[in-house]
Amino acid sequence: MDRYPPYPDALIARILRSVKTIAMVGASPTEVRPSYFAMKYLSDKGFKIVPVNPAAAGKEILRQKVYAKLADVPPPVDMVDIFRNSEAAGPITDEVIANKDRLGIRILWMQLGVINEEAAKRAEAAGLTVIMNRCPKIEYGRLSGELGWYGVNRRIIDNRKHAAFNSGGALKRA
Repeated sequence: MDRYPPYPDALIARILRSVKTIAMVGASPTEVRPSYFAMKYLSDKGFKIVPVNPAAAGKEILRQKVYAKLADVPPPVDMVDIFRNSEAAGPITDEVIANKDRLGIRILWMQLGVINEEAAKRAEAAGLTVIMNRCPKIEYGRLSGELGWYGVNRRIIDNRKHAAFNSGGALKRA
């Protein structure tokens, strides 16, 4: 498989429009960690983020209770975002599959650098949509055309927004 799976923009936009609650496995309470920054950004965009981190269980990250494992998270959860390494993605995927019906999980998202083809195959066989080696924060910023620290520039200067977004630049949510 290509190190950068070719997911169509329409698929990524459809996922980001439909998802409301994201369980972030590997969320960090440390402000300089990428998972903290991604959690803050996505929260600011209207997503409910449920942090999952056994080392911080019972504490709060960005005013959200931290859970030790997915089995402890209350429903609903639309998407699980894995902020762990590719090897850890295997057992986490198995936990996602075990809890998908109870939580309502439809999407399994593996962060930048996280590629586990075997786990992806198991998740897809269980009916989940899988995205690997991508960051929802970056994808949201890229598709919205945001400039600055929170987003990634499309490298096009114009006054038009991507079709997935409303006139104010926000992603059109379901």
